[in-house]
Amino acid sequence: MKVAFATENLIDVDAHFGWAKKIAIYEVQPDASRLVEVVEFAGDLAEDGTEDKLVPKLDAVRDCAMLYVAAIGGSAAAKVVNLRVHPVKVASAQPIANIIERLQEVLKGTPPPWLRKVLLKGRERSFDFDAEQDAASEAEHV
Repeated sequence: MKVAFATENLIDVDAHFGWAKKIAIYEVQPDASRLVEVVEFAGDLAEDGTEDKLVPKLDAVRDCAMLYVAAIGGSAAAKVVNLRVHPVKVASAQPIANIIERLQEVLKGTPPPWLRKVLLKGRERSFDFDAEQDAASEAEHV
């Protein structure tokens, strides 16, 4: 899964999503991880009520399953969730490497339901209605 980190120094999650100058995107698997891309943003990133500033950042995290930030505004969080990206706010600056390590440990075990749902991002849900109907018919006859 792809995981995005709002960062100023590419080492820690230490940036507000809207003000972040960089978003580091990693591919995280149970036994491996790698930096896929660093998206950099320039210009006036300070909060001024202009929601258009979020568009390039939303585009950057669109393919990610999770987004780690130091802070995020309510409106931006709603837009991130609408992209089916799970935002995670860290209480204080944390090394990206430590977060990835913890994610990998969770992925090796039994991920909690919210993470299992996140892992399904991008996968189409498929239902075999014929098989489901057959199972329902068999249940009626028992």
